[in-house]
Amino acid sequence: MDDPSAGDRVRLIDVARRCGVTKSVVSRVLNDDPSLNVRPETRQRIRAAALELGYRAHAGARALAGAETRALALLIPDLANPVYSRIIRGAYRRAREHGYVVLLAEDTADDGADEAFADLVEAGRVDGLLIASARPGHRLLSSARLARIPHVFVNREVPGSGRNVAMELAAASATAVRYLHGMGHRRIAMVSGPADLQPARLRERGFVDAVRALGLPSELVARGEFSEQGGASAAGRLLDREPGPTAVYCSTLGQAVGALHAIRTRGLHVPADVSVVTYDDLPLAGYLDPPLTSVAMPLLELGAAAVDAVLQQLAGGPAADVAIRVPPAIVERGSVRRLP
Repeated sequence: MDDPSAGDRVRLIDVARRCGVTKSVVSRVLNDDPSLNVRPETRQRIRAAALELGYRAHAGARALAGAETRALALLIPDLANPVYSRIIRGAYRRAREHGYVVLLAEDTADDGADEAFADLVEAGRVDGLLIASARPGHRLLSSARLARIPHVFVNREVPGSGRNVAMELAAASATAVRYLHGMGHRRIAMVSGPADLQPARLRERGFVDAVRALGLPSELVARGEFSEQGGASAAGRLLDREPGPTAVYCSTLGQAVGALHAIRTRGLHVPADVSVVTYDDLPLAGYLDPPLTSVAMPLLELGAAAVDAVLQQLAGGPAADVAIRVPPAIVERGSVRRLP
């Protein structure tokens, strides 16, 4: 393979290609990672290639290589999801109060982010982790180093980990159901999230338990991706049932936007024909047509509490589950009609 041109900065991947190893191995060799198990001749070959190619670590990478980086990493499922901007803000502000920065990564497998984030962890370049999402089978969860670095799970739970920082997700759905029931609705449907995501399962369980407790039908649930398209598709399947729902509860604001679209394309109106409530009270909800009634959750507090929990571990304290006790609250706007 050709060497990088003289006008380009030599990267870790260039050294890795020269030596026939992975970028992670090169990084760990050059950072003297004692836990790396490779032959001495491999280490020598990598160092010789780095010298020959003129590799120099980026200034930011050199800063991260110190014994204490003063950096926390936050892994989120989707940068496009506005809910996580609130969690990020809460985490960033609390971290800054304590002299830390927050590095952000998106949990996606289509561009190498999975490997890159795990490499960051395994190379010891962050002091702690806030894991707001990780796909089933994510390499990070099986990393041996994860057990040795302070970390918490945020807005998702790993049963038995003792490191969960969580809100009352099931209670949020129950709050929405009781509110709609109090407004006279008896056929209440839910646009739920993907079944393989633990937060989606918790919200769905809270919904099903609540409607059953009220003696209402519990089969009015359709799942979709946490996106506008996912919400439109799932809401469409619910609306096409006979009889259809009089109210739809959506488990994300993006899904609720999709549900509004599905309702309109069927010639129906909100709230005259179908009422809509969304989980996630974000500023956008108040500027839709009609403004969406929503369930407000303590997202800023969640991000701050996650940082506090990691810093407690860094200070030598034990890991522990943390429950955010701020209860879900209904924010009434114009998307729900009271039935006689």
